[in-house]
Amino acid sequence: MKVIRNRWIPFKDFFAINLFGIVFIKRQQVSTEELETILVHESIHTKQMQELLYFLFYIWYIMEWLWLLLKYRNAQKAYRKISFEREAYAHQDNPHYTKGRKHYAFLKYIHR
Repeated sequence: MKVIRNRWIPFKDFFAINLFGIVFIKRQQVSTEELETILVHESIHTKQMQELLYFLFYIWYIMEWLWLLLKYRNAQKAYRKISFEREAYAHQDNPHYTKGRKHYAFLKYIHR
């Protein structure tokens, strides 16, 4: 996973974005612990992307977010309920998670 630090990310209140396995992180003071958490979170997304051949990941991600946005009528809540995000947030504090992660683990986080 390649990491690029820059000044601007297109989404407000986000520190990082993962595009096709390349992580863009805002240039600002982030503690070593916070950086490690962000990188674990994004490495989980990279695994998810690889499993779904990248483009399917983005299609699924957007479709699930739109469905949840209609359901909750709140963009932030919809984002936090996306199955990919739920898996990543649940395991972002475990730097070894991706080594033992089962394929398609995000499926157990689909909100019903």
